[in-house]
Amino acid sequence: MRLVALLASVLLLAACSAAPASSPAKPEPSRFTVREVAGGLEHGWDVAFLPDGSLLVPQRPGKLALVRDGRTTDVHADFSDVLVQGEGGLMGLVLAADFATSREFTTCQTHQENGRAVDVRLVTWRLADDGASAAKVRDLLTGLPVNPSGRHSGCRPTLAPDGALLVGTGDTARSTVAQDRHSLGGKVLRINAKTGEPLPGNPFLSSSDPNERRIYTYGHRNVQGVAIRPGTGQVVTSEHGPAFDDEVNLLRPGGNYGWDPSKGGTDSSYDESVPMTDTKRFPDAVRPLWTSGQITEATSGDAFLTGKQWGTNEGALVVVALKGQKLLLLHLDAAAKVTGVTLPAEFNDKFGRLRAARSGPDGSLYVTTSNGSNDKVLRVTPG
Repeated sequence: MRLVALLASVLLLAACSAAPASSPAKPEPSRFTVREVAGGLEHGWDVAFLPDGSLLVPQRPGKLALVRDGRTTDVHADFSDVLVQGEGGLMGLVLAADFATSREFTTCQTHQENGRAVDVRLVTWRLADDGASAAKVRDLLTGLPVNPSGRHSGCRPTLAPDGALLVGTGDTARSTVAQDRHSLGGKVLRINAKTGEPLPGNPFLSSSDPNERRIYTYGHRNVQGVAIRPGTGQVVTSEHGPAFDDEVNLLRPGGNYGWDPSKGGTDSSYDESVPMTDTKRFPDAVRPLWTSGQITEATSGDAFLTGKQWGTNEGALVVVALKGQKLLLLHLDAAAKVTGVTLPAEFNDKFGRLRAARSGPDGSLYVTTSNGSNDKVLRVTPG
């Protein structure tokens, strides 16, 4: 089973070494039911839940699907300006807080003009009442850096309980971007969900640079998941490492997460041998909650399990993996320290690469696959 048991032991050992002296009860073995709710997709990047129970699923090649009553249909929208290259394309999606009346949603997408890569941007759309089409409303935020190859285009939006739009971004595989507070790449942004402007309370709000005013945290390599822990306000992200140390991080406003392949601006070659969290160069860098260690899982979306139906797994953080092709459950204490890691056997080598993880309105977990053909949306429930 691709050394799943060995990996589980390593992960549990690493987690327990950081656990407090008094840890919660050990979680029971997970028994999940996994059901396919949609198939025939291509690199489904995210899942959003419409008030009528339908799902909206963006696909990286510039396609949008509506899943309703067991049927999957294309949503007609003009994605001709989406740069579909490498890791870039149509990516994360989030519904507006007032979607029930406005019908608006926002996507992350790489943008091209006449075949030239321009930027990664956030675009707001309006979904037709019948769900058959969507029309562009506005460019919410432009100017996020882009790599023409599409590399490290990560862009995951999540709406916070206070209405703030949090957006995790990639560093575009350029050496100075993550530490450059004038760039929107390699960051988590906190912006107004309607205007794209910086929000009061942001850590660099006194800056003269509007880009810096939008930054919530920096020093990231390629943020793939942004999840908010229910009832706490804690924001937990998952992030791609190079050949080691994928990370799960607890965000601290203004925090530097320590990725610097430029080595203080001295190297333009994107040296990926540097630590993911370089505490020698940045003594105040925020340490991760969890890392994959000397392997890479290519951790992607993350979400919290909500509802008593999950038993001892209620409140656990789900992190899905692309390369590792698995689902990890990280069990956290009140301070978000990892007290244990379990690997549900239902996902061992069964669904391939996993991209998105979102918690549905009823507490069910939804996961997308990203294998390139006949990709699926999976609904995960306990039992």
